[in-house]
Amino acid sequence: MVRRVIIIDGYTDEPAGLGVPPYINTYPRLVAGSIWFADKSINVIYFTIDLIRENIEKFMKIAKTCDVVVVIAGAEVPGRYLGGKPITVSELERLMMLLDEKIRVLIGPAARFGIGLGGGTIALSIKRLKRLFEYIVPGDPEFFFYEAIKHGWEKASTTEIRQNYDLANKSFYYGAKIIEQHPNYKWNLIVEIETFRGCPRYITGGCSFCIEPRTGMVVYRSIEGILREIEALDRFGAKHYRIGKQPDILAYMAYDTGKIEFPKPNINALRRLFHGIRSIATNLKILHIDNVNPGTIAHNKDEALEALKIITKYHTPGDVAALGIESFDPKVIKYNNLKVYPDEALEAIRIINRVGSKRGWNGLPELLPGINLLYGLPGESRDTYRINLEYLYKILNEGLLIRRINVRKVTVLENTPLWLRKDEVEYLLKKHHSLYEIYRRRIMDEIDRKMLRKILPQNTIVKYLYTEKYIGRFTVARQPASYPIVFYIEGHYPLKKTIDLRVVGYKAKSVYGKIV
Repeated sequence: MVRRVIIIDGYTDEPAGLGVPPYINTYPRLVAGSIWFADKSINVIYFTIDLIRENIEKFMKIAKTCDVVVVIAGAEVPGRYLGGKPITVSELERLMMLLDEKIRVLIGPAARFGIGLGGGTIALSIKRLKRLFEYIVPGDPEFFFYEAIKHGWEKASTTEIRQNYDLANKSFYYGAKIIEQHPNYKWNLIVEIETFRGCPRYITGGCSFCIEPRTGMVVYRSIEGILREIEALDRFGAKHYRIGKQPDILAYMAYDTGKIEFPKPNINALRRLFHGIRSIATNLKILHIDNVNPGTIAHNKDEALEALKIITKYHTPGDVAALGIESFDPKVIKYNNLKVYPDEALEAIRIINRVGSKRGWNGLPELLPGINLLYGLPGESRDTYRINLEYLYKILNEGLLIRRINVRKVTVLENTPLWLRKDEVEYLLKKHHSLYEIYRRRIMDEIDRKMLRKILPQNTIVKYLYTEKYIGRFTVARQPASYPIVFYIEGHYPLKKTIDLRVVGYKAKSVYGKIV
């Protein structure tokens, strides 16, 4: 009989969800909630991988008393993180060997798409992980754990995929309490909220590299289910939310989903959702979004404009609409079934600027676009690098604002179309390695720095930042936000405190500030 379960959060980063601190993704709440829904007497203990690194002896002492070890893993999107470092393969192997007498379960994107090893790499295949775990769960975890606790491990399906959110909503509600065990609780913790699963572009296959269309048909979560979870999170002290666990917030409850590639935004549903969140979350300090499909905007300009106005009415400033543009090169776009062609991407950026460029109470513009550029995709040539830089200059010269530009090498993940072309990707990444480094630096020096000066002019007062850590002689501070700007403050100040800053200088992607 199961009495104690320990969760190891190795962190997740996927196209539609982030779980690296200060974020907590949906998986810990689904696991804990489905277990507590099945049997509220079970003790569920939560550790991040960083907490384990800090005190492996303490972790092992507790883990030895548990019946089940659950590992959440899958940093499938390459990234650099200030708040934590995703679990490595060697750490995973070591921990599972130390706990080989326990029931060991792997969940998260790693269980379905392998473990991403960073930009420009081929993911570690799931076959390599099978020797470490008794159960690898590529399906939705709430089904597996609920059935395992209720009816036994041998009867629990590892592959069941949700067709609705009935069990997930209950699991999210019961699992809200797990946030109290997160190390960022009561300071800068940001809770990632899921609104739907899958990508509306699954009907055309979606982007070649992306895992989201592989989940199949889009399944929407009810407004009532989302608000009930937020009500529970609010009761346990959550203050910061990101409506981010979906590939396109404008597609929530969209009309003709499953029939057309870029369905029309459902204005009424978005209004009810965001108004409901502001009405029910009494402790709310931050409400942000994440992904927006630029194709949705380009194909539904009027409805998208209205939807973005609703978001800016109810959210908090400093928000970012992350646009998965990936490339401005028409050849790369065609070969990889990407979302928009260059002129469509520019129009999406213009529309977001029209709605969100006004400065808000915390010193930042209300809502700005972010751009993802991905290198190593089939169809790439030397011209791709030139074309991407030319379009970034068009954006800059037109006076448009971009909150951040992510320049990354593609990670090839198992069970995506790109997996079948991984040799071609490896060849391109090797062939263009020097070119990538040259253009990445040019974008930072020629675009990022200039854009940052426009977004945060000298002497701008920026409010509600948390001091997070020391780097050299500096204290580093950030707002709890979607893609927060990093501020460097000379000197060492108390950590985990809220401060306001005045902008005094710039790096390529960060800012120097003085406390006011």
